[in-house]
Amino acid sequence: MTQITPSGVEILGHLEPGYGEILSHDALVFLAGLHRRFEKRRQSLLRHRTERQAELNAGALLMFPHETADIRASEWKVRAAPADLLDRRVEITGPVDRKMVVNALNSGAKCFMADFEDATAPSWSNLLEGQINLRDAVRREIDYVDEKNGKRYAINQDAAVLIVRPRGLHLEERNLRINGQAISGALFDFGLYLFNNHAALKERGTGPYFYLPKIESRFEARLWSLVFQHAEDELGLERGTIRATVLIETLPASFELDEILYELRGNIVALNCGRWDYIFSYIKRLQARPEHVLPDRSAVTMKTGFMSAYSKRVVAVCHRRGAHAMGGMSAFIPVKGDEAANDAALEQVRQDKLREVKNGHDGTWVAHPDLVPVAKAVFDQHMPQANQIDFVDEFAMPVTTRDLLTAPQGEITDAGVADNIDVAIRYVASWLGGRGAVPIRNLMEDAATAEIARAQLWQWRRFNKSTAEGTALTAATLEGQIEATCKVLQNEVAGQTELQNQIRQATTILHDLVLSEDFVEFLTLPAYDILTEGLKKSMRLKEFED
Repeated sequence: MTQITPSGVEILGHLEPGYGEILSHDALVFLAGLHRRFEKRRQSLLRHRTERQAELNAGALLMFPHETADIRASEWKVRAAPADLLDRRVEITGPVDRKMVVNALNSGAKCFMADFEDATAPSWSNLLEGQINLRDAVRREIDYVDEKNGKRYAINQDAAVLIVRPRGLHLEERNLRINGQAISGALFDFGLYLFNNHAALKERGTGPYFYLPKIESRFEARLWSLVFQHAEDELGLERGTIRATVLIETLPASFELDEILYELRGNIVALNCGRWDYIFSYIKRLQARPEHVLPDRSAVTMKTGFMSAYSKRVVAVCHRRGAHAMGGMSAFIPVKGDEAANDAALEQVRQDKLREVKNGHDGTWVAHPDLVPVAKAVFDQHMPQANQIDFVDEFAMPVTTRDLLTAPQGEITDAGVADNIDVAIRYVASWLGGRGAVPIRNLMEDAATAEIARAQLWQWRRFNKSTAEGTALTAATLEGQIEATCKVLQNEVAGQTELQNQIRQATTILHDLVLSEDFVEFLTLPAYDILTEGLKKSMRLKEFED
């Protein structure tokens, strides 16, 4: 299939039927405009992350910025939320495949966060078919036929409000190049959804709503504010048409909540506690400090001191500024075939949501349709109104730097080490196979939880930790355990060469990440290299033929 592209725009991914409708000439012009306007600023912000990490490694401390004290002290509010985002008591999240989109929109949740980021492996086909699925969903033209029973599913009239999460600013989309440069994955996902759907969304009485991931500072929030203004101007949209929720899932961002809201005050409606990425960011940004070593992943819950402080700070700041404070994701999912285990999992979810609503959160996340009524019942009982933005905890003390940084007590165990290795390899192997949200032992794992697993292994080795059972977590020990786990997992899929190869590739990635002298920013960076290896080979062949 041929595609006429604008000057300077090059599509490297294969164009399957229907892709050209998403990647229309005008859509590509819009994407090219975003890239040319903002790529230098994006690269500058990524360099700033690297420079800031070097400063932290050299002894600098995270703190509330002195230069923005006036923003934190003064009284101001964000723009009021649109009508269909006033009540967000339960949001379901998941990847953008067709079955998930239909089931999530029909789940009974108030909103569905369609995730191009941590729950989606960014293969070209996943991304473009995801855009097609969302386009069809916006227009109520999407359906799904279950191959097992032949039953057809379509979207109900009371479908959830659609919110889209693009990839983080650090990722590229190598299948589309502008003036020889790969476009930002964030701008690719954002730009295509906005361009192709803003008019249809308006006709349905809703709007282009986004979740923004991995933001680290007010400067990154400012970039998104400029992107929104540019996009609204280019498409002839009224100011504030684009509405955003920012995930507070990095440690530095928790020190700049007011500032992030302020930079995006014309477009933002909420902050969200992205708890799993937040734990990962805690390890990453405090990587040089032995006093911040964390215990087993299972021991770091939202009841843990620094996690509880972060959650309560999000609530306090959001409500002061007139924004929603969204809760996060419990990793537990329903357990089929074991009633007792299923009841225990549901109770874990129920208690997690009870803690959130009592802390003042205006809504929460679930990862499975069967958990929507569980979470909804808790919020309905304790939050009968649309939200609790007016909630103020009069007895809460201000959250301090110490509150946000103090590591919890707890053990590192042999079981915790083994679980981290197993989860990391299983998840990355699935990611390389095109799946970004993976149920593993009755927990929903995504890129964020895999990041915690590999980051902890690196941290424990870096600081010469031993388990409670006395196992020294040396490079040699971890290398041996990683290799042994690889063999076990390969034996589970004996005879399935492709899966065995993906497990081997995932093992190599984990090995390199855990034993690296320097901490690698994101595991998805080396994994994306493998995911796009076929693209690189075709590019080399094309250059040879030319």
